[in-house]
Amino acid sequence: MTHCAADMPQDPIIFLPGFMADARLFWHQILDFSTTHAVTVMPMRGTSVEEMASFVLKQAPEKFALVGHWLGGLVAMEILRRAPERVSQVALINVSPLPETPQVSGGRETRIVRARTGRLDEVMLEEVPVGALYQGPMLRDVQAMMLEMAAALGPDAFHDQSRALMRRPDQQRALRNTKVRAILICGEFDSICPPRRHEFLAELMPHAEFRLVLGAGHLTPLEQPEKVTQALRDWLAAPLLLK
Repeated sequence: MTHCAADMPQDPIIFLPGFMADARLFWHQILDFSTTHAVTVMPMRGTSVEEMASFVLKQAPEKFALVGHWLGGLVAMEILRRAPERVSQVALINVSPLPETPQVSGGRETRIVRARTGRLDEVMLEEVPVGALYQGPMLRDVQAMMLEMAAALGPDAFHDQSRALMRRPDQQRALRNTKVRAILICGEFDSICPPRRHEFLAELMPHAEFRLVLGAGHLTPLEQPEKVTQALRDWLAAPLLLK
């Protein structure tokens, strides 16, 4: 048995930005959903996914919908594991539930050092290389926004968020046990969290659907803002599952 979201009060939406990103990552979605929902963007505070999830849960209302991109998506997964009764729906964008490999972690160590010596732009262009983005007319604008957001957060945040990625837990079991409805969104050119990983998650999670966004890569909300907003609109408008 189901009931329609339109027949009941709308839950607030909490947006969780990705690695070295802020509210500007979700600019289009925030402007759109602010007309119908209470919208909050939570900063990623802490040096682990667990600490970041604790911060969000302390600030969040009793019940809410979650939208998380990359690091924010990992935090959303941890919130689902820790407090599933508080989450009404979840959207995971450009994510992976797997822990980091030693090889990738080793590369982060060197980038942390370089970020602290004034080379933050350089290491961000390595974190999200051009090959992980859509090679379209908006490429330079997307990269410029990525660097602006990173500069605003600074090298200390780069250190903390890198550590969180390096230490992140395997969330496959938590996602397998998820009871809420989920949408998984990925750009076709995302080589950091590729589409096949989202397809796997859609099969792993009991009530999930996968949306592939054409003409986008790892920064899908920036690269194709209208398409992401529409996917999220469809997700929110669909009938909720009765628990």
